[in-house]
Amino acid sequence: MGLLYTFGVALFAAIGTFLFGFDTGIATTTIAHQSWINYMGHPSNGLTGAVVAVYIAGEALGALTQTAIGDKLGRIRFMQMMCIIATIGTVIQTASVNIGMFLAGRVLAGYAVGGLVATVPIYLSEISAPNHRGLIGGISGCGISFGTMMSNWVGFACGYAPDGATQWRLPLGLQVPWGVILFVGLATFMPNSPRQLIRIGKVEQARTEYSRIHRDLPALEVQREFAFMLAQIEYEMQREITSLGEIWKLYRHRVLVDWRADDDESDGRECHSAILYKSLGINSHTILALAAVYGTIAFASNAITTKYLTDQWGRRNMIITGLAGIIIVEIYAAVMQREFQNTNNKVGKGFAILGIYLFVVTYYGMLNSTTWLYGSEVLPIALRSKVMGLAAASHFIVNVAGDRGGVWRQGGGDRGEGDAG
Repeated sequence: MGLLYTFGVALFAAIGTFLFGFDTGIATTTIAHQSWINYMGHPSNGLTGAVVAVYIAGEALGALTQTAIGDKLGRIRFMQMMCIIATIGTVIQTASVNIGMFLAGRVLAGYAVGGLVATVPIYLSEISAPNHRGLIGGISGCGISFGTMMSNWVGFACGYAPDGATQWRLPLGLQVPWGVILFVGLATFMPNSPRQLIRIGKVEQARTEYSRIHRDLPALEVQREFAFMLAQIEYEMQREITSLGEIWKLYRHRVLVDWRADDDESDGRECHSAILYKSLGINSHTILALAAVYGTIAFASNAITTKYLTDQWGRRNMIITGLAGIIIVEIYAAVMQREFQNTNNKVGKGFAILGIYLFVVTYYGMLNSTTWLYGSEVLPIALRSKVMGLAAASHFIVNVAGDRGGVWRQGGGDRGEGDAG
């Protein structure tokens, strides 16, 4: 019963990471629609690029806000604040009447999901039992891949919609309810982090929440485990480190592991694949269908390994295997694309496309959930929010800015076929 309750909480919390995956993906298909381009008065390449840039800036600011005030507000209140901002941002995007209003909505939505995607893995790792932490914590990564998958399928489906505002407003509007739903869950049945409550001196409330989370365990075992957790956190608080300089001096190896763990290139791989598809002579609607298949494989791989490997095989083994696999796949893909991308050899191009799907299975199966979870587990509780926020900010700036911006620079001549993400 306790596991089912925690699992349900994790599914609700993953709405926060789902919004990150969905909102990141849906904007690229939105600005590809000719109906959006016409409605917004044919914005320049600079303004179109700003749709991506301001969103990334918002994400980075949201993650840094978590670093600054996440511990002070607590996990529940911070996520509630982000839900409110996410709802406002998605409403503004959906109702936009000009490009300025659309960009304002992008900034707010990016700010909110930037804070959520850095907080959800911490929250889930803190409410889960050690023997199920891989499953529960890994659901945050599954939320990202599910959001990516859904944005791709919605983008594909709306390609059949009649030309007009509905073609791009409907996908954006589908984001609006999720912030409200998550807020309601946070305000009702979702528990606060017992570890965070102990840190702010609310020990009895922490004890109540801990008993609520682990309701499947005997009372004596709950008391024993809570006492052990309390002693550990009190010991850590006696050696409290507050400055970033001290954090770097004493925990620089963990900080570097956390930053590197949270960086990936999955967004860019999906978007750059559109260029390869286009070189095969595939039309824009089929490219969107292939992107939807990509997202489906991503989510399926992510969900299967989260359920059957993360706790059973271990985070370190999965990360090492995933990184080794990515190196092999990237070498294979580079060779195949170099040899066949600009030729008429359709069989060879098929092998080049295979590299895209080998990548998605390897990355989402081994790394997507594991890296965010591992990053939150290797840090003392006093440092998790600070360092995870910084790690998320680096993820947004380094990964998403370079990859998604690059796609639009390369595909700017034909927006309809320049993106599959």
